[in-house]
Amino acid sequence: MLWRETVNDKQLIDLIALTMHYRNALRKARALLHEYGNPTDALERSDKDAVQLFRERAEQELEFAAKHKIKIYTYTDEEFPYRLSECPDAPLVLYGRGNLQPNGKHMLSVVGTRGATDRGKTFTRQLILDLAAAVPDLTIVSGLAYGIDVAAHMAALEANIPTIVIPGHGLDRIYPSVHRQIAVRTLEQGGILTEYATGTEPERMNFVARDRIIAGLADAVVVVESREKGGSLITAGMAFDYSREVFARPGRPEDIASGGCNRLIRRNMAHMLLSADDLIHDMQWERRNNTATQTELVNLFGDLTNEEQLVLNTLHTNEDGVHVNFLVMETGISYPQMIALLMEMEMKDIVHALPGGVYRALK
Repeated sequence: MLWRETVNDKQLIDLIALTMHYRNALRKARALLHEYGNPTDALERSDKDAVQLFRERAEQELEFAAKHKIKIYTYTDEEFPYRLSECPDAPLVLYGRGNLQPNGKHMLSVVGTRGATDRGKTFTRQLILDLAAAVPDLTIVSGLAYGIDVAAHMAALEANIPTIVIPGHGLDRIYPSVHRQIAVRTLEQGGILTEYATGTEPERMNFVARDRIIAGLADAVVVVESREKGGSLITAGMAFDYSREVFARPGRPEDIASGGCNRLIRRNMAHMLLSADDLIHDMQWERRNNTATQTELVNLFGDLTNEEQLVLNTLHTNEDGVHVNFLVMETGISYPQMIALLMEMEMKDIVHALPGGVYRALK
């Protein structure tokens, strides 16, 4: 019989104490649980003074949770995120606040650089709005950081779909503090979920560790913008190791903010993502009845050829315009054929030619 089937406060306190004691050695805590069968026996192998200290701290955590309506998920609970439990380094305890449903039908993590461009933030918003319109029971997961993360949460709130914040600290604070109001709004429309107890500072190493939760909690991870050595690549790498689908929005070779995304695609670690249609198709997600994303509507009313639709999908990745050479590279259409195709599309008022061989979508 699992210890959790007859759980009492003492066992829960000891599990919390165990995770606090081995905060930076989760594999050790797991090994002890496996060896001794329950958190009490696993904890009591340590020094008596240390055990008492951590038990007192765990009791304070339970008091804080009760006072602030924080739900505690343990690794043997039925409500523990089942996707995350599949990961070998999943947390043993999670603390959640809000209207959380961490086992939603379609879970999508969206991450990217803190120094996001306007194009990247616009793409993030449109992607989530399109997905929300087309995919039932969608939940957006991210980390509330500057740039793409907060843009993803804001888009989910705008679309009135659940969004879950995964911070790198306890639930007694919000970081960055300027995003506090957005975090508060998620409490009614999702919530905040963390493995960190109260008092945990937003230290750099915590954010690296929390990335595995962002990766493991979802069916797929989308990287919108990332530099060659961007932190979002850590999340993408973890998702890849967890056998999650990874998607990346491509950028021009000279776009510094897209260097990491281009590398993920080049190394076959991520699907190229140009629109919501790409993700829905590759994930084989069912659609709502009689719904279509923005790209599909253009095709429906514009009667586009497959080549024209491919060009239009690429143009939609950059509202300021795309150079013809990039169109050739991304679509695989030859340069002479591309020039002829763009002329046809211009005559149909689908695209507009800008100086320097740049084209912009009109629809």
